[in-house]
Amino acid sequence: MKSTIGTIVTLTLAGESHGSEIVAILDGLAPGIPVDEAFIASQLALRRPQGAGETARREEDAFRIVSGVLDGHATGAPIAIVIPNSDVRSSDYAGFSGLARPGHADYAVHARCDGFEDLRGGGHFSGRLTAGIVAAGAIALKALRAKGIRIGTHILSCAGVSDEPFAVDPSAQLDRLEGLRFPVLSDVQAQMEARILEASRAGDSVGGVIQTAVTGLPAGVGEPWFASADGVIANAILSIRGIKGIEFGSGFALAGMMGSEANDAWSLTPEGPRTVTNHSGGVNGGFTNGMPLVFNAAVKPTPSISIPQRTVSLDGAREDQIEIGGRHDPAIVRRVCVVATCMTALAVCDLLALRFGTDYLR
Repeated sequence: MKSTIGTIVTLTLAGESHGSEIVAILDGLAPGIPVDEAFIASQLALRRPQGAGETARREEDAFRIVSGVLDGHATGAPIAIVIPNSDVRSSDYAGFSGLARPGHADYAVHARCDGFEDLRGGGHFSGRLTAGIVAAGAIALKALRAKGIRIGTHILSCAGVSDEPFAVDPSAQLDRLEGLRFPVLSDVQAQMEARILEASRAGDSVGGVIQTAVTGLPAGVGEPWFASADGVIANAILSIRGIKGIEFGSGFALAGMMGSEANDAWSLTPEGPRTVTNHSGGVNGGFTNGMPLVFNAAVKPTPSISIPQRTVSLDGAREDQIEIGGRHDPAIVRRVCVVATCMTALAVCDLLALRFGTDYLR
């Protein structure tokens, strides 16, 4: 099995939800790029559960960088980051061992690994591994900021409550999102949290839609077909477990528009050619066009719920019923925002390295 993404700037993930540690290996960064451990810690903090409406599993994410960094800068060698698992309770899964949890990867993984898989807490396929994405992606995110490229993600909708979308120029909105634990742009946090808590009390879960914007990208980044800017980012975002759909710009709404409405008219500005609208989401023909790159991603409801559900045994011998206990999030929409931001940063670094070489970020 392969757990590496990227062509030049690559990320490899190792570890399991209930193993001793998560390992992220970031390769392809030019020597001399600053590595700010305080910034990495701040991004990991945005991913951690907080409050009554989120999982009771509380990991400190006390990461260690064990290679590739010296005196606060990348050496050019692979950067290996180790994140210990310190709050593991495998006994929570003993009651339904051997059963396929609905909505989880258990049965598919069992078929792929012939019974040798580690499924405790989801194993290698758990959202716990997104801590490695955030730790490595934070390095990429900081390197991009030094080049004037900014990335931010907010909750566009959750459990029927909607936030304001990004504007054609989302720069001021990105300022407002900086460091927010609950990343929304309007006064909807209390409503969203109330809906999430309501689902939790019912033993159920909810999903939502997140929206990401990238500003400061030069035009012409990407390839025309199989490594298009939107294709590379879509591959990265869809690799995050729990995300089941992505659309750029106006996305599926374009299917209901006339061409005269959907086309982004061009105008000349002091910054150069820019479009008046951004229905295309900042990409034309596989290349960035100088506008903000904007996409929405659909986050499914957390599959671990305490409502009885039909299932089968992993060996396919019998049907059964399952009710999942343990510590689970009734919604991952808030926590996945920083994961999407950091995953996007890694994909953008890879695209820039393909276009300009690895020294572009130095």
